[in-house]
Amino acid sequence: MTLVENKKALMHYAPLETFSAGLELVGGEVKALRAKQGSLLGARVVVRGGEAFILGMTIPPYQAANSAKDYDPERPRRLLLTKKEIAELASAESKKGLTIVPLQVYTNKRLIKARVAIVRGKGKEDKREDLKKRDAARETQRTLKNR
Repeated sequence: MTLVENKKALMHYAPLETFSAGLELVGGEVKALRAKQGSLLGARVVVRGGEAFILGMTIPPYQAANSAKDYDPERPRRLLLTKKEIAELASAESKKGLTIVPLQVYTNKRLIKARVAIVRGKGKEDKREDLKKRDAARETQRTLKNR
């Protein structure tokens, strides 16, 4: 079940490869995500020191009155990946024109995971093509529905 989604990521980027990673969270963050609070807009993934982190992901305090005074809603959160996956992300990060973006945060049974993708930026013409395809698919669905 999807908890938080980065809806604009697929509009601005073309995904090349996706990974599923666990997230290292504290208790209040888990509760806030299960309540579908949070945002992935502007978030990105960086690899530093053999570990991968999500930067720019916002998770507000679950109960603002009961949260710790020093709680930072945009703190870096560690991704739980294998060494092989981290090495692959690090090599993609060093290549020009590629970036790593979180696409969504979802639940897998009791676990909270993040879907992360290696992406390449789209140009204006690619974005226009996607919009045309989406509009054409919408029109065909309308005509099939009205029959």
